[in-house]
Amino acid sequence: MSEKPTLVVEGLRAEVDGKEILKGVDLRVPAGEIHALMGPNGSGKSTLAYTLMGHPKYSVTGGTASFDDHDLLSLTPDERARLGLFLSFQYPTAIPGVTMVNFLRASLRSLGKEMPAREFMQALKREMDALKMDEQFRSRYVNDGYSGGEKKRAEILQMALLRPRLAILDETDSGLDVDALRTVAEGVRRLAGPDMGILLITHYYRILEFLTPDVVHVLHAGRVVKSGGAQLAREIEKTGYDPILGVAAGAA
Repeated sequence: MSEKPTLVVEGLRAEVDGKEILKGVDLRVPAGEIHALMGPNGSGKSTLAYTLMGHPKYSVTGGTASFDDHDLLSLTPDERARLGLFLSFQYPTAIPGVTMVNFLRASLRSLGKEMPAREFMQALKREMDALKMDEQFRSRYVNDGYSGGEKKRAEILQMALLRPRLAILDETDSGLDVDALRTVAEGVRRLAGPDMGILLITHYYRILEFLTPDVVHVLHAGRVVKSGGAQLAREIEKTGYDPILGVAAGAA
């Protein structure tokens, strides 16, 4: 474990359209670790992801968020990306007219990571092969007409090429069959390591069967109410959230 946390969130509060969603989130994701963020619908998981990436719809009303001692909340979304943050969307947006290969090259260029064309194509082929993506995929328009599984593979492909220092994955497992789920989970596991931390947002245990987290956090009503090891996710799979939330409510 890194002694210095990469992501440090303290007392973070945020609202959308005047409604407070995050009500004091405390969270630490050290460099090189895989953390799972679980919780029932409406608990604020996606709001946390968008807030950390600087989506303008989400207004921070209190607390702090830092990344390697940089104040995230003072940075624009593109500055956060250049710092090393990456967000894999739950519902990726289609970009008709922009091919995947051009999109990836432009993304690398914007982050100051541009590479020679030959090297880029070799890296792209290597990562596409690992994700079991057909070669013609690179000439398709970004997320335009993609199936659910293709969209999630495309998100992991971007992560593989961009090599962020912290990847926030917002329900990457949603809408995937078991084979696609295994492929995506293996892709994430292959990329995670000392230079890349993972914050995996999920409702369900099934992706964690293929991707064992170092720490599991449970978010409820805008706060992290419990954290533990991988066993915590197995408990949720067996008994649901009610026993945990009942204890949390009683403690409050």
